[in-house]
Amino acid sequence: MSDIAIKFENISKQYRLGKIGTGTLSHDLKRWWTVSVRRKEDPYLKIGAVNDRSLKPDSNYVWALRDINLEVKQGEVLGIIGKNGAGKCTLLKLLSRVTTPTTGRILSKGRIASLLEVGTGFHPEMTGRENIYMNGSIMGMNKSEITRKFDEIVEFAGVAKYIDTPVKRYSSGMMVRLGFAVAAHLEPEILVVDEVLAVGDAEFQKKAIGKMKSISQQKERTVLFVSHNMDSIVNLCDQCILFNNGYLDRYGLVEEVIEYYLKASISTNDVQDVIISGKNRNNQRFRNVEFIRIKRISEKCLAINEPLIINLELKKNDNHKSEARIIGSIKHATGNRVGLFFSGIVDLSKQKDYFSLTLKVNNHNLTAGKYILDFSLSQGDITSGLYDIDIVHNTITFEVKYFDLVEKKNISYWQPQWGQNCYLDVEFV
Repeated sequence: MSDIAIKFENISKQYRLGKIGTGTLSHDLKRWWTVSVRRKEDPYLKIGAVNDRSLKPDSNYVWALRDINLEVKQGEVLGIIGKNGAGKCTLLKLLSRVTTPTTGRILSKGRIASLLEVGTGFHPEMTGRENIYMNGSIMGMNKSEITRKFDEIVEFAGVAKYIDTPVKRYSSGMMVRLGFAVAAHLEPEILVVDEVLAVGDAEFQKKAIGKMKSISQQKERTVLFVSHNMDSIVNLCDQCILFNNGYLDRYGLVEEVIEYYLKASISTNDVQDVIISGKNRNNQRFRNVEFIRIKRISEKCLAINEPLIINLELKKNDNHKSEARIIGSIKHATGNRVGLFFSGIVDLSKQKDYFSLTLKVNNHNLTAGKYILDFSLSQGDITSGLYDIDIVHNTITFEVKYFDLVEKKNISYWQPQWGQNCYLDVEFV
């Protein structure tokens, strides 16, 4: 294990579903009697459902992780991706010793610093200063080492004004800033970071990614990074693993694993006609006007110079007489929003109870890739502010390809970057 920083051997984690308490003691006694006294195999290891959130459970036990065998090399930056509930956070909690595996063992070399959720390891009644020293001590640092890094930590976190204030008065963003600064600057051999960076603002996320890059360039440091932001995974990580329902589904180069993941996740939504249901809606409040169906009329695969045509069917729930407009949001398959389009005014007083609108998005100028559409029906003025009547997410998808333009020269393509939007030309058909 000379060049191996972390080794997972046959790791599985089982949880019991439902309320903890009723019957727990009898189960524990039965397990103890069977395993410790009769020296037989644990009966509860033979049962347990696959950790699929969409299925109704057929057992009181579920495997959050199952048969994980993995080696992480020293100095490697490993990205961990997968759907919510796939087992990513469970793996990090096992590594951080927040909980213990049901079967298997984890071997690690060096100090581990974990940032699994906002304010991990902070005591709310203690000040920021006191929490820095406490966290450093937990990670095995002595007082002089922490003092040497103290000013750098505070400056990076940007909380100098509040450093002697109890952290219970910090905002969630301030907690993340300080927590990450402590974990990153106290020089752990292994740094474990969950999706908590999504809480910070854009400036801090950029600083945090830069810090993790600098840590990873010091080849003795190992980083495990969980994120739903594929751009961050690509920019930061050397290797990537994909979890699916508690199993390690894929391991390899970052680009290959992400491409496999996106194809699998989008294929279930690769439809031309979507009837809006609860899973698409922003919330379930009463709506005067609402989307009920969205249909793509144009082909699923478009050339860069072909328009995207969408039909939207809506319903009026009362005698709504005001005006509104349709706003479309285009997201790349990675989840980043890369385009917006605003329709003209729709006079709702002139529409029937059920009515349709067809939009034509011209000159989208998007790079090759798969995209997902969100829609909102909004009132107000674009310059002074809009408020939404109805919002629907993750409706139809489409793909942009470069065919038909291969022979053309001197064509510049707009490449969407993180946090940017392209405001697109749209018209009613």
